[in-house]
Amino acid sequence: MASLLDWGIQVILWIQQFSPTLDLPFKALTFLGDETFYLIFMPLYYWCIDRRAGSRLFFLLLFSAYINAIAKVVADQPRPFTYDQRVQSIVHASGGGLPSGHTQNAVAIWGFLAARSGKAIFWLIAGFLMVGIPLSRVYLGVHFPTDLFGGYLLGGIILILFLMLAPRVENWLIEKGFAWQLLISLFGPLVLVLLNPTGDKYVLSMASVLMGVCTGFVLERRFVRFSCESTWSKRAIAYLLGVTVLFGLWGGLKFAFSGLEPAGLFRFTRYALVGLWGGVGAPWMFVRLRLADKEL
Repeated sequence: MASLLDWGIQVILWIQQFSPTLDLPFKALTFLGDETFYLIFMPLYYWCIDRRAGSRLFFLLLFSAYINAIAKVVADQPRPFTYDQRVQSIVHASGGGLPSGHTQNAVAIWGFLAARSGKAIFWLIAGFLMVGIPLSRVYLGVHFPTDLFGGYLLGGIILILFLMLAPRVENWLIEKGFAWQLLISLFGPLVLVLLNPTGDKYVLSMASVLMGVCTGFVLERRFVRFSCESTWSKRAIAYLLGVTVLFGLWGGLKFAFSGLEPAGLFRFTRYALVGLWGGVGAPWMFVRLRLADKEL
């Protein structure tokens, strides 16, 4: 393994010779895999473009991120800049490096969107992002090339299984009815929390937001039933209002809960509330403000 990491260091040092010239474009690419980007993009897709596909996309991202966080804890591999001080860490990164979460999620998310569209132009865009986002992580000094291989492998497996199983699982849940859907949404993520072997905060965050957003989806279908089919001006206003509250919860609760114990409980509460707002809170507000119609 050490020989592979040493080879990876040589690759990183070679590509970093182009720094700082290429810093900006590679930082832009890596932003497309950051938490902040997904907080902007995922609600946009779910609230304003396609509710059903957006709910699937939410689940796919959160489940992929959970698996990635678990895999990093198990692999416990250092980042390049901690392994060799010659590597420059151009952006901040913490935790383990294997597998690359940016790579894994790029394959899962953009692969899903390209497969759903079926159009060549979307596959070209997805292919560019599946290469560009991972490459940016090597250039920025936060991942070994082998971390990317791990991300591609896990992301590909998750994407294929999701495309095969998601429609069947969705139909099964519809048949089960509201009570079962709510129980699964609440207790399924709790099982994922209990499976967190080390109490890793990122694993906890993904499980808690998964609980919030999935519970929100169930409640939204039962009590709200909003539709994305409104004018683009209304969608724009709805999105701006919804995402403002979303970031207020995300940042405000982080500040409010800072230093409080037990930290894990407050982290769980914060991310669950963010997910609940995305799944049902914002759609309810859109309908109440007549920025979105109810489905018949």
